[in-house]
Amino acid sequence: MNLSWIADNLGYIAGLAGQHAMLAVPAIVASFVLALPFGFWQRSYPTARELLIGAVGLLYAVPSLALFIVMPLLLGTSVLSPINVVVAMILYGLALQIRSTTDAFASVPQAPVQAAEAMGYSRWQRLLQVEFPLALPVLIAGLRVVSASTISLISVGALIGVQSLGTLFTNGFQRAFPTEILAGVLGTVVLAVVFDLIIVAIGRMCTPWVRASQQGGVG
Repeated sequence: MNLSWIADNLGYIAGLAGQHAMLAVPAIVASFVLALPFGFWQRSYPTARELLIGAVGLLYAVPSLALFIVMPLLLGTSVLSPINVVVAMILYGLALQIRSTTDAFASVPQAPVQAAEAMGYSRWQRLLQVEFPLALPVLIAGLRVVSASTISLISVGALIGVQSLGTLFTNGFQRAFPTEILAGVLGTVVLAVVFDLIIVAIGRMCTPWVRASQQGGVG
């Protein structure tokens, strides 16, 4: 195990981490945004919830490598295009985020919603000013799962030549060099932790009342 290799190649590893992050960010954000309408929709059609969750769950059953290979045929892109990985990650993210989104809106208590309705709020006002804020804690929890999953699965894209921290895995295996594989593992874990901390921080900024209620409960 040549740990000095990691120190000597920090710039290279950081570059791969940056490419990894550039693939992850649009996929995570897009899956979150695209999942929101499904959460809104199931509030009006709750009987369709299980059918929806079952349908999107099938997406996650598709092997990631197979999806990466099929994407160029569906999108008309080159095999090495990063777009293939991003779109595949959006689909996987949707499979996870839609479930947490439907759970988030289903968990919103009816009392504040009914109170807003009695105060004359329109449907969209209730949705944006009451239901969405109350659903945010569960939405953020789901986003954290999607983030960790996305960062992990992006590594598989290295098998089709898309540069990421997964490149360290493939190169390490080809060269029988465990240190490079270890660098890929550590880099992926660190990146996942950084993303998680950022999401948690954003969640706390967007839901200050949750922190206030927790502090009040402790006091």
